Amino acid sequence: MSLIDRHIGFVHALREAGLPVSLAEGLDAARALQVIDLAERESLRAAYAATLVKKPAYRPGFDVLFDLWFPPSTTGLYGQRSQTPINPEEATVEELRDYLADLLDGSTDPELREFARAMVERFGRQPAGPGRQNWFSYSVMRALSPETLMARLLQNVLRGGLEEKTTRQRVNDNIKRFEDAVAADVRRRIAEDAGIERIARSAVRPPLDQIDFLRVTKADLARLRREVYPLARRLAARLTIKHKHGKRGRLDFRRTMRASLQSGGVPLTTHFKPPRPHKPELVVLCDTSDSVSTFAHFTLLLTYALREQFTKVRAFGFVDTIDEITRFFVPGADVVDAMTRLANEANMVRFGRTNYGHAFEEFTEKYGEAIGPKTSLLILGDARSNYQPPALDTLKRLTAGARHAYWLNPEPRQQWDTGDSIATDYGTVVPMTECRNVAQLTAFIEELA
Repeated sequence: MSLIDRHIGFVHALREAGLPVSLAEGLDAARALQVIDLAERESLRAAYAATLVKKPAYRPGFDVLFDLWFPPSTTGLYGQRSQTPINPEEATVEELRDYLADLLDGSTDPELREFARAMVERFGRQPAGPGRQNWFSYSVMRALSPETLMARLLQNVLRGGLEEKTTRQRVNDNIKRFEDAVAADVRRRIAEDAGIERIARSAVRPPLDQIDFLRVTKADLARLRREVYPLARRLAARLTIKHKHGKRGRLDFRRTMRASLQSGGVPLTTHFKPPRPHKPELVVLCDTSDSVSTFAHFTLLLTYALREQFTKVRAFGFVDTIDEITRFFVPGADVVDAMTRLANEANMVRFGRTNYGHAFEEFTEKYGEAIGPKTSLLILGDARSNYQPPALDTLKRLTAGARHAYWLNPEPRQQWDTGDSIATDYGTVVPMTECRNVAQLTAFIEELA
């Protein structure tokens, strides 16, 4: 495969993995290759990263794909180029573990990667039928068990007077480097057997800001918490801008009359007082049913962060009945504890089947005063109401009393109006936006200005 083919394939793989790479950026990367030493693999990596990677969150996926499209070596050449001091094929497992312990105590990346390749060659191959073989990381890690070397390394190093915490952190970092090197070499070998394009499609998870809200894991939610507060600040700022642009201050009578003296007492030019600084008020209606549970979790995190940005925030959760959940997000409350209390104490379920119409009617009856001319209304849910009456007239009355109203739907637009979805009907009353991930939520906030 020529360098041009690898470049085109690599850029295409980045796009398929969710990394935004424009045509111009691809051309910039190609120009960068003209001014570096292509024999220096890390220089090649740095040139591509500088021209194609926009955010730190995109870097892990970039590195995985770079190692697939520009591997450090091929399986056929490895045995001729190995510089490992011991013979990987003849050494006993205990000798290999001793050598790995020395590497974990202190080694360069090339040394660790070379040893990882040798261990994959020895332990990672598993037969998969006549003339076929598979490669696995777990068999390498099971044979060497690097995590069990910690006690030995701590004992040896502490004799030199070093702090245990520092030593443990360094060894753990090196174990992670070794695991990553093994995984990278396994991917490379699978790519040689099955094709780079095939393994590339499954080797990289989407960047954090493009992970579907309905498919996030607990670990993803923990990482998403860091994205919430900047989004909350931007959302509050955008709604404030809309408020300032939408209404002028009161008439400044003195300035208007003073200016009229220049035209014989005729007030040709009117002057207004600047609008008073204002933080908008926000009401959030959030579907907390199981079908959108992970989306609800994220949006409740967003609601928690919004408490610091708005004059008043009132949050309501519903399944087939509605309850105010603002009390669970008092200032200073731990967000995890708030979520736990909400699940155990909030009264949001009557029969257990989502019913938007009943929730809107009950909200109007119990909490209708929450909506006023200074209020922005934000509805979060998939608009699936189990074929129950939608209560469109009730929703119209609610939105008519609010300053702004928005609906964020976590389902793909092509699934709207399928099954029990009445997204279009609700969309005629409240502007509905597809919001499946952080990137789309960010775009929605930017478009508010």
